[in-house]
Amino acid sequence: MLKNVFSHWAAIVLACTFLSSRALALGDPSFVSDFPASNNFPLVFKGAPARLYAGADADSAITLALRNFQLDVERVSGVKPRVVTNPGKLSGNVVIVGEIGKNPLIDSLIAEQRIDVSDIAGKWEGYLIQVVRHPFAEVDKALVVAGSDRRGTAYGLYEISEQIGVSPWFWWADVPVRKSGSLFINADTRVVDWPRVKYRGIFLNDEAPALTNWVKENYGDYNHTFYEKVFELMMRLKANYLWPAMWNNAFADDDPLNMVRAHEYGIVMGTSHHEPMMRADKEWNRYGDTFGSGPAQGEWDYSANPEGLYDFWVAGAKRNKPYESIYTLGMRGQEDTPMSEEQNIGLLETIVRDQRRILSTVFDQRPLDQVPQLWALYKEVQGYYENGMRVPEDVTLLWADDNWGNIRRLPTPEERKRSGGAGVYYHFDYVGGPRSYRWINSTPIAKVWEQMNLAYAYGADRIWLVNVGDLKPQEFPTEFFLRMAWNPEAWPKERLPAFGELWAAREFGAEHAKDIAALVQGYTRHNGRRKPELLDADTYSLAHYGEAERINTELSALVTRAEKIAQALPSRYRDAFFQLVLHPVKATAAVTQLQLATAKNRLYARQGRAETDEVAQQAKAWFALDAELTRQYHRVNGGKWNHMMSQPHIGYTHWNNPPANTLPALAHYQPHAEADMGVAVTGSERFWPASGGLALPEFSPFGPAEHSIDIFNRGTRAFDFAVTTSAPWIRVDAEEGTVEQHTHSLGVSIDWDNAPQGKQTGFVDIRGTGWGSARVAVSAFKPDKKSRAQVRGFVESEGVISIEAANFSRKRDTAGAAWEEIPLHGRTGSSISVFPVRDQVYTRPQEAPYVEYDLTLFSTGDIRVQGLFAPSLNFQPGRGLRYAIAFDDGQPQVVDVLADLSDSAWETAVKNGVRVSISTHKVTEPGHHRLRIYAVDPGVTLQKVLIDTGGLQPSYLGPPQSQFMEAAHR
Repeated sequence: MLKNVFSHWAAIVLACTFLSSRALALGDPSFVSDFPASNNFPLVFKGAPARLYAGADADSAITLALRNFQLDVERVSGVKPRVVTNPGKLSGNVVIVGEIGKNPLIDSLIAEQRIDVSDIAGKWEGYLIQVVRHPFAEVDKALVVAGSDRRGTAYGLYEISEQIGVSPWFWWADVPVRKSGSLFINADTRVVDWPRVKYRGIFLNDEAPALTNWVKENYGDYNHTFYEKVFELMMRLKANYLWPAMWNNAFADDDPLNMVRAHEYGIVMGTSHHEPMMRADKEWNRYGDTFGSGPAQGEWDYSANPEGLYDFWVAGAKRNKPYESIYTLGMRGQEDTPMSEEQNIGLLETIVRDQRRILSTVFDQRPLDQVPQLWALYKEVQGYYENGMRVPEDVTLLWADDNWGNIRRLPTPEERKRSGGAGVYYHFDYVGGPRSYRWINSTPIAKVWEQMNLAYAYGADRIWLVNVGDLKPQEFPTEFFLRMAWNPEAWPKERLPAFGELWAAREFGAEHAKDIAALVQGYTRHNGRRKPELLDADTYSLAHYGEAERINTELSALVTRAEKIAQALPSRYRDAFFQLVLHPVKATAAVTQLQLATAKNRLYARQGRAETDEVAQQAKAWFALDAELTRQYHRVNGGKWNHMMSQPHIGYTHWNNPPANTLPALAHYQPHAEADMGVAVTGSERFWPASGGLALPEFSPFGPAEHSIDIFNRGTRAFDFAVTTSAPWIRVDAEEGTVEQHTHSLGVSIDWDNAPQGKQTGFVDIRGTGWGSARVAVSAFKPDKKSRAQVRGFVESEGVISIEAANFSRKRDTAGAAWEEIPLHGRTGSSISVFPVRDQVYTRPQEAPYVEYDLTLFSTGDIRVQGLFAPSLNFQPGRGLRYAIAFDDGQPQVVDVLADLSDSAWETAVKNGVRVSISTHKVTEPGHHRLRIYAVDPGVTLQKVLIDTGGLQPSYLGPPQSQFMEAAHR
């Protein structure tokens, strides 16, 4: 059975969270206070800290966590607790830390029933945090941290560290520690927790130039001193699994202490999807020519050099035997390329069989099914599986996304029975087609939730691993991914908006938390629409729906809001705020506004506007601002993060990045020395006098109230203009004026009270320089009184109705399944999908859950409906992603979002962040209609509906949502 991911979660009231005087672990109830109360445990009181106890033989992961906890208490309170290892010297108030079954004090508390660990007994990485009064002679109160294993114990300590005011990102993002001279743990504290996903990790990848140059400057290379910082962060985030940087490095070979320190901290190590048997790709480059014999010696080819590769892998298994590891099985070509042009299933099965023979020999004292192994079904390797290759059932199947955050495959009901389970390899960063994206966070957490919720529901809960690139600046989505991995059930879709606010409150305090969350969600949503590396001057439309200007306004508002908060925050938050919020907001805006200015410059040059070169200078200013923001980032905290923003991101011409940021080509126009009028209109890039027949979009009482006519100068001498209209119902906001260098935007609207019913045409005449005048056609449609009285729902205007999917008028749920909203998951709004997620396919759409939209059409005939869907993939074999659609009570049409599975269709979908599906319908009568969308396959996620009656114009995001009429319009 699929897991029910919507079980009850701990009730967290955001207002109460913000009223707490201590920072909170995200989403967890607070148990820390600055003030004494009856029977509270005094961690620090009147300058005296409680003692910290762990047995002298405690595991290194526990002692390292205790050392960091000791430092955290000092960071917060200014006093450093003493660590005691002799239980005979305990007195007063003590923090007792230990692993169940390995710490005598913990075990005695269990035996005496002073603490109850039944909830975590035998669980992986579970912990209990509890205040106990008078647990032993001489001990007044104890704060007990008991773990089901070594990592669970350590996680319990890091949970307390976070709650007393030390963010997991205190070092990696310079988040200030919340200071307090007194710290108390509530007397009734009893926290029990454990992970639902077994291995939760990150992959440092695509790490040059940014991370690599930073590492070399600060640590010399990817050595244990660097990795200790990574390990500590991971443990604070309750992660446990790492694929290390490998472009030009080999984790275990670069520094022999790397593996040692990983194990000591509690980190399980692995190697990437194309690096088998704990051997790094670069190790073969370094030593491969010594493995094997004869002409094939040194070849990365198992059909030619099996002895050499076998010995190479034996050495890797032996080296890692003392440490916790997950062994990657299988084989790809060197440097993450396909092994061969054609599938050779027999050879790959031989490779896996031999690799398991190696593990069985090296781990001769352990059953082979207790040696963690995975097979990464990445890219073409999934094809081997789909064509019949299998591995033993104790091997974890690590399914992958498409490198753009859309999971390619999830376990079937039969595959969910495999003892090795399944996992997901996900991406926040990628090098490859259709375009590399590496510079900045561009993955909304709502998209992460939608995909990983599917993974959890379909039983892929053994490994969750995400490619985080350089780690910075992916702090926000990385934490969400790992928090969700710890307990997906604690983060249902309804809590997605709260996550950002809780995160912001922890990092920057409660006062600005809501605004900061909106900023992070705002810039991430924008980057999720289209990766910055994919942006160009043609992305957003200058002509239709005011799209380019709407984007510019939206981003400018984010920047203004971010700068205002930056000034309002206490100075201690400035460095962290710049890294986590201000820089990504401003940099995102600068790159987009550069492209918008470039588009305007090129259009103005084609139209011969005198201000063409001025707009070119604006583009250059945005390009310069991007560079300056990078310099500011590299100067943060005395240059601590130098190089971290050095990834080129402007000027892509193919899949890979340019060697340096490149200013887009800009147009030059030299205006002549006379007065020369030009005219352009909303909805077109044509202009007078070069083009006749200029027309504004049709006006409707249910559409935009105003359109504009641009009157511009093609020369340098000023000119006067005069405006007349052909009918009194056509209004203009100026009847005359003067144009110097800058465009005059003339507003045109309709006097609806005096406009005749039906379709009307007229014109605006603009007379300025030269012979003749510019005549712009104006059309208006005013429905008759009876039609206006019957208007309901979303109303057609300009030949289109646009609806955000979550704004349905009604819905029908069936058998516990319902269309529900996924907040924040959409390019312009949110999304809807059917929950709970399960295997059910509705073969009869009439029996399926549906959503219904009220709308009013004035057009009849063939009408096209575009559904804008999340670019999810057919994650279950043998089916697509189907929905059904019908007007009114008509027969539903079944439509497959994935009807086109070509590479070009996939590229278009991931570039645009949506997949468009089209159906055609016959409407015979104008007036009120109902549009129904039925569920068919699980996982279909709808963002927007566009009903095209003949007027839909090309744009990137589609028109803004149409006007909705609740009652009769007269």
